[in-house]
Amino acid sequence: MSRAERRGRRTPAWARDTDARLLRRRFRDLHLGLPQRAPLRRAITRLHRELDAAGISLQPHVWFSEEWFSPDGVPGIAIPFYLAHPRLERLERRMARTVEGGNSTSLLRILRHEVGHAVDTAYRLRRRKLWRDTFGPPRAPYPDRYAVDTGSREYVQHLDGWYAQAHPAEDFAETFAVWLSPRSGWRKKYAGWPALAKLEAMQSMMTSIRERDPPVRSATRIESVAANELTLGEYYRQILVRRVHCDFSAIDRLLGRAFGGKPREGRASRADTLLRARRVELVGLATQRSEIDAYSAGQLLDLAIERCRERQLWLKGSRPECVQHARAMVVRLARAGRRGIKVGFAL
Repeated sequence: MSRAERRGRRTPAWARDTDARLLRRRFRDLHLGLPQRAPLRRAITRLHRELDAAGISLQPHVWFSEEWFSPDGVPGIAIPFYLAHPRLERLERRMARTVEGGNSTSLLRILRHEVGHAVDTAYRLRRRKLWRDTFGPPRAPYPDRYAVDTGSREYVQHLDGWYAQAHPAEDFAETFAVWLSPRSGWRKKYAGWPALAKLEAMQSMMTSIRERDPPVRSATRIESVAANELTLGEYYRQILVRRVHCDFSAIDRLLGRAFGGKPREGRASRADTLLRARRVELVGLATQRSEIDAYSAGQLLDLAIERCRERQLWLKGSRPECVQHARAMVVRLARAGRRGIKVGFAL
């Protein structure tokens, strides 16, 4: 049997489905096992090496679920189903417009965050007074959505959406991810920030568990797709409903000053296309004119691009005029962000 034939035999039948047919399939019928895809295996192996280098005696088990999470009481990591196969990833990109963990950089970022939750669970760290004094009440209820202060320096900056501000447990996991990353340079990067105290508290906690076996070792797989009765179409409808509950009104008001609907006559440029093409220039301008940090400037611009695309906003006038409108809008957005623009994200 040729190599191509062996490769074809391993390809599941649903990988050749049209989108419409694939959306009618149930999760359980995909028969997704343990991670086999090479980029995912490499990322998990690298995560284990980073934990070993940090002296943490935990190698969390992984399984496929609907989304990223690490459940309370189980020191493992659920990985979204679409990372199991390129066909599922293509569907995710079409339906959700983005793929969380779709490249090696973002994949490792999310894994480091989720393993923070797993370490917290494995060593029962949230029971400690230092944990509570540093991050807040671990049992606080999760809100349906969270508002962020884009100018705050109380939190580390790791995942998109200023996710450390979502909940004390997410603040812990984000801080752990920055602490674990070999090239984060957190002492220098966060010098002068209140967030540095959180990283130093993390250093203290991690030193206390160094080379110790974790007391919690459950290998349960919570919400595995292997037993999920939902169809992929039903799942994506739920995601759409969740997206509607996001509050981007503050950004929308600023966008409305520069952009509008497509003019009836003449040529026009889509606002999101122009912003995306000049992203590097605009992020640099925002950091120069507003003193906002590059992370926040990039996050705000990405949100602006997404909102322009969703609302189908256009620029009017000549190309140079369009660029000037974009530059002025980004500076206003960055200055509002530096003052602490509030943006709501659904959880």
